[in-house]
Amino acid sequence: MASVPPASVPTLPQPASGLAVWALASREVLRFLRQRSRVIGALGQPVVFWVLFGAGLGPSFRLPGAATGQVAYAEYFFPGVLVLILLFTSIFATISIIEDRREGFLQGVLVAPLSAWTMVAGKGLGAMLLAVGQALVFLALGLALPLSWGVWQLVQLVLFLGLLSLALVGLGMLLAWRLDSVQGFHAIMNLLLFPMWLLSGAFFPAGDNWLAWVVHVNPLTYGLAGVRRLLYVHQPDAAVLHGLPSLGTCWLVTAAFALLTLAASTWAAARRGRGDLR
Repeated sequence: MASVPPASVPTLPQPASGLAVWALASREVLRFLRQRSRVIGALGQPVVFWVLFGAGLGPSFRLPGAATGQVAYAEYFFPGVLVLILLFTSIFATISIIEDRREGFLQGVLVAPLSAWTMVAGKGLGAMLLAVGQALVFLALGLALPLSWGVWQLVQLVLFLGLLSLALVGLGMLLAWRLDSVQGFHAIMNLLLFPMWLLSGAFFPAGDNWLAWVVHVNPLTYGLAGVRRLLYVHQPDAAVLHGLPSLGTCWLVTAAFALLTLAASTWAAARRGRGDLR
């Protein structure tokens, strides 16, 4: 019997990576908008934190340095709430990885002729769009603060928030690929992600004790510092900027943080994929 020439063997069409990334990102956005509890939780809880902590800690808050008492706590805490919104969005977005594995959707994606990077990029893009969109909604409340706004300032802030959200989503995906239960993810989140936020200078300024060293090595510190500097770009001598790293340093560290977490989550997705095909 004559063998079939290789050229006559049909091949499966290869989907465009860009189209696959956009499809996965769109799914994340639609899934989020259809779940009202996620919308309320991701944006409502940070707003409640800002209002309650601003009112409760405001009378006793003092910034270290010569400008003591010149900054209200609600103003100091505002950039921290922006970062908290990004953190909550990354948590909700990456929990869906565990849910997708249980429901069988992830297995369908893994057997498709797509690279692990395409899957990570689609999840990351969808989560970034959600995070930046929610941050912009909350940013409107900043009009009540003594801040000056400009178009170029807003563009830089949006780009920086997008970069920081990718770093946090990459970290969340790295954890989610290695876990099999939502309960375990929440435990790791409470052990790692929230302390990262608390020790970034979001909730209180770094003092001169041992916590200052932890704050300096925390990559989220530079993300928060970049948000502060962009909010006060027209006020370079503002008291809240005292002792913060430069804006260029914040961009470099945040970009390196994003590249590291996304690369690590891609590696974890590729290794996890071989075990999930069952």
